[in-house]
Amino acid sequence: MKILIVSDTHGQEKNLEEVLKKEEPIDALIHLGDLEGGEDFISTHVKCPVYLVSGNNDFFCSLPREREITLGKYKVLITHGHYYYVSLGVEELRRQAVARGYQVAMFGHTHKPYLETKDGVTILNPGSLSYPRQEGRRPSYMIMDIDEAGEAHYTQKYL
Repeated sequence: MKILIVSDTHGQEKNLEEVLKKEEPIDALIHLGDLEGGEDFISTHVKCPVYLVSGNNDFFCSLPREREITLGKYKVLITHGHYYYVSLGVEELRRQAVARGYQVAMFGHTHKPYLETKDGVTILNPGSLSYPRQEGRRPSYMIMDIDEAGEAHYTQKYL
């Protein structure tokens, strides 16, 4: 199972369109918020299951601020992250994920890629496809592959 994870496109779909072409076929798409109207683009360009959450810049939208989904054997929390103060670190998000029984917690908001497994929880951020903030400032996204044995593998990718 191949899952494309993106965040912080901020209504700029050019790079998302490029990634969709580059990575097809995918089995699911996760967008971790700050779409700024990109829901319409996704609904017309993606033919697999799509999981979206709102970000701090998604005003007047009906998207939830977080969702619980199941990917293979993994119970996953998807959130933009600003309600967990991820700009200051991932400690609160990790604490909540552990307490609520998640194996994976995905967030956006910081525009910086992040991947760490600790205390039985994988915390990840794909970075931003539109306004990257990490050193080198390359647009980024992540692929989650669940292999035939049911194990998840993560690959950080850049445009």
